[in-house]
Amino acid sequence: MTFSILRHPKQKQVLLIALPMIASNLTIPLLSLVDTAVIGHLEHAWYLGGVALGSSLISLLFLLLGFLRMSTTGLTAQALGAQDRSGLRDNLLQAGLMALVLAAVLLLIHPLVMPLVQHLSSASNEVLTQAGVYFQVRIWSAPAALLNMVLLGWFLGLQNARYPMLLLVLNQSLNIVLDLLFVLGFGWKVAGVAAASVLADYTTLLLGLYLVRRLWQQQQLAKISWVQLKQLSGYQRLFALNRDIFIRNLCLQLVFVFIAFRSASFGDSVVAANAVLLIFLMLVSYALDGFAYAAEATTGKAVGAKNTTEMRDLFSILAIWGLLLGGVFSLGYWLGGNSIIAMLTSITAVREQAASFLPWLIALPLLAVWSYLLDGIYIGATKGRAMRNAMLIAFSGFALSYLLLQPLGNHGLWLALSVFMLLRGLTLAWPLYRYGAAYLLK
Repeated sequence: MTFSILRHPKQKQVLLIALPMIASNLTIPLLSLVDTAVIGHLEHAWYLGGVALGSSLISLLFLLLGFLRMSTTGLTAQALGAQDRSGLRDNLLQAGLMALVLAAVLLLIHPLVMPLVQHLSSASNEVLTQAGVYFQVRIWSAPAALLNMVLLGWFLGLQNARYPMLLLVLNQSLNIVLDLLFVLGFGWKVAGVAAASVLADYTTLLLGLYLVRRLWQQQQLAKISWVQLKQLSGYQRLFALNRDIFIRNLCLQLVFVFIAFRSASFGDSVVAANAVLLIFLMLVSYALDGFAYAAEATTGKAVGAKNTTEMRDLFSILAIWGLLLGGVFSLGYWLGGNSIIAMLTSITAVREQAASFLPWLIALPLLAVWSYLLDGIYIGATKGRAMRNAMLIAFSGFALSYLLLQPLGNHGLWLALSVFMLLRGLTLAWPLYRYGAAYLLK
């Protein structure tokens, strides 16, 4: 059965989307490393702390609005499967307008954000000052960053992984070059790092719009109908889907924010060890996202075509590849985890703490893989409500688990995260197990 699935015609379609996205996703940590290296060689540590805090704040805001990409992928893939050309056009334009409105909101409220962060944060005044410098510059990338999410989603929905790969590689490469120029060449320090990201986002948007024009012509899409775009009825499904995915994203981010804050209560060496080990999880997530993107695009197209047989075949293909990829990471962390820790930190106490919690990272790839793949399947089917409900159950399970496991200290925190990942997969898998692929067409 396994070998017949691996020879399935859809195998190539999945890999043509997954592999380029995995390769381009893995460039994202490279930018973080360059940012750290460039700022880390300035004369004061607070520059690095400011970039870390400011970029975390921007990332949180943009990740919460990640529904723009997810919903666009699912709706576009379904329109492609149903051969609905007007749907292909309208999904892009409506999501684009929503992105611009949300960007305008962010720009309007951004003067209120840093005072709130300064009130809540226990960071030093110097770090908060530099974080403010970064945030005040970087926030102006919001229109481009949010529109880029929409373009990535639209390209993936059209089963085109090459264009998203080009955009991501351009963004990361240009960002790195401008980092070096603005910080080391011009001496702009923290403002230079933020400005590099802003210019990279707008340059990426220009390329993205050019690529949209090419696909628009290839798909022979009709001209823009402003009358249709102004009709609120056309946005109801998009609003409902984005609302549910936003709640899902919020719960997910709250889990990791809680881990960061709770880690601090265990002492400096433990919080540093957890930060090192979260890099292990970040690498897994970037790799698995490639197959999640493939799941979104291929499932959405099958749902649009109402082809349950194709959906079942796709589930099998994705499950096999997800299990193999999760197994590779678990095996790699088991054999080389301590060596990776040694490369990431030279502090003996942090190395020892990280090594003691490493078994959780060996297990997590196999526990987490199902949540990533099933998220992709549900996004492709635009089952936002089901995703929201599954995440609320998993989030509640995380909170309850940690309350019960507090006596275990940091081990309890990692065990609660493992329970969270497992519950995400189980709650998403249950409806498919009970009702089959037809559930996605309801």
